[in-house]
Amino acid sequence: MHLLIYRLAYPIILGISKLPWRIFYAFSTFVYLIVYYIIRYRRTTVTENLTLVFPEKTKKEIQIIRKAFYKHMCDMFLEMTKSLSISREELIKRYKVVNLDEFHEFEKKNKSIITLMGHYGSFEWSNAVDLVSLNPCVGIYKQIKNKHFDKLAHRIRGRFNSRLIASHKVARQIIKDKQDGTVCGYGMISDQSPKISNAKYWTDFMGIKVPIFMGGEFLAQRLDVIVLYLHVEKVKRGHYEVRFIPISENSKEEEKYFVIKQYLRLLEKQIHKNPEYYLWTHKRWKHRNGPIPEGAVVD
Repeated sequence: MHLLIYRLAYPIILGISKLPWRIFYAFSTFVYLIVYYIIRYRRTTVTENLTLVFPEKTKKEIQIIRKAFYKHMCDMFLEMTKSLSISREELIKRYKVVNLDEFHEFEKKNKSIITLMGHYGSFEWSNAVDLVSLNPCVGIYKQIKNKHFDKLAHRIRGRFNSRLIASHKVARQIIKDKQDGTVCGYGMISDQSPKISNAKYWTDFMGIKVPIFMGGEFLAQRLDVIVLYLHVEKVKRGHYEVRFIPISENSKEEEKYFVIKQYLRLLEKQIHKNPEYYLWTHKRWKHRNGPIPEGAVVD
């Protein structure tokens, strides 16, 4: 059944990816109308998240942000399909690194880099960094249950020969790279909600006490890599400007939780400025009222 669904869907996905940009975004608007008004995809979750995080906003203000978010979400996920056919030059132009020289200076320090990212802007196009970097960049991804669509996602994200690591193998592989003397840049989305059994550290995110995913900080301090934050600005439809902001050049020497707290503050700042570009469909705050495991650190 999974194979049949994939074979039916793939020609449609490929066809969408080859649409001229103007028609492509007109199609995205059509998809938004279906998703928002008819399917109402996770409308309740999005509304609850926005109301929770922005209690000072009126119902009308929440609705405005919610609509803008759904329009962006449809653009972003359809842009992922564009990666099947977009040229290298076009991707670099549309996902522009505005402080590339500064990023290269970090790369020249002969230390691997972990770039912490959020579900913000167009995280699906972040592999464009590999096209302009001096060192090889590695994307970390979560496997999809349907193995055929997982292969498609892997193909899209690794289309320009970018190296990819499944999230459940990331610690082992980065440690191996360190032992082999391989210098890389690793992109890691770090605003996921961890399983409650792994919730060892709780702190405020958008003013709410929740468990924090600690993989980025753990690896940074163990391996003494440079840690950066990927700041993403959506300039207009299909155009993004990204900037690498340093968190720590000597992560092994930092106090515990310094890296993750700096990352959260940078991400919060972006969300407060343009909340419509954050992925509100995730149940990021689902554990806020849950039991805190024994031995967990609450900050």
